[in-house]
Amino acid sequence: MPLPEDFSPWEHLQSMLRLNHNKLVREYFRDVGGDDWEPDLTSTRGQLRIACTLDDNDTSAMTMLRMYLFYEVLGYGQKNLAVVYGSKERYTPPVTGHPRVILYFSQDRSGIPKGYGLVDAEMSFRLMKETEETFTPAEAETLGRKIKEEFTDGGKGIQFTKGKDIYAYYDKENGYRLKILCTTESDAIDVIQRCLRIQNIAYNKNFLSVSQPKKTSNPKPGKTLIYGKQREKRRYRPIANVRFRYAICEIPGLTKPVALYDTTQKLPAIVF
Repeated sequence: MPLPEDFSPWEHLQSMLRLNHNKLVREYFRDVGGDDWEPDLTSTRGQLRIACTLDDNDTSAMTMLRMYLFYEVLGYGQKNLAVVYGSKERYTPPVTGHPRVILYFSQDRSGIPKGYGLVDAEMSFRLMKETEETFTPAEAETLGRKIKEEFTDGGKGIQFTKGKDIYAYYDKENGYRLKILCTTESDAIDVIQRCLRIQNIAYNKNFLSVSQPKKTSNPKPGKTLIYGKQREKRRYRPIANVRFRYAICEIPGLTKPVALYDTTQKLPAIVF
């Protein structure tokens, strides 16, 4: 069937964008309200939903800016990326039998000295009472709420000082093989206890061990030739404050992790 004489390519394109893009926006901001939500500027999430929603009166420039805000600045475009380079079929979650919760920390950008790279940290534990069959979206939401309660304070992620000493906490029965690179035992125990409280598990001091290498942290190791260019050498266990950013869960059988809670608002995480 030929196109009608009054067919407008721009109007048609704009209509298709509104139809499909706004569905994604509504789902992403479902915590603000459903399909009948009235625009409201009293919350940050409400302001962002208004800014991301395409309108029939938008110019092409406004359409692009709204989409740029949603997909790039807020990071929704990361949602459907493969976890590794190449086919998703090559990705196999490293944990079999039980889901694994991963907590990610990183430096505040304002705290990175000029010429230095970002310092981050990661720790994980297994959900020994769950399998891919028993773990549900509702339980993921409950877990996310507990993570928010334990690892955020005043709307921001908690911090600890990463260092060169390894504080290991092994509780095989409950799925904890934590290794915290830290500067003090008190900081390490605090982080460990927060991880345990997520599953209402008691701390046992007998499960804690400490490794203190004689090698010192090198704050500025210098440069070396790497891949045809002088580049900064990797620092040995640098000392820096790192802040909780997000938590994800790897579930056997899924090709990408489920985002449980995200302080950066860049992951398609459960929102509370």
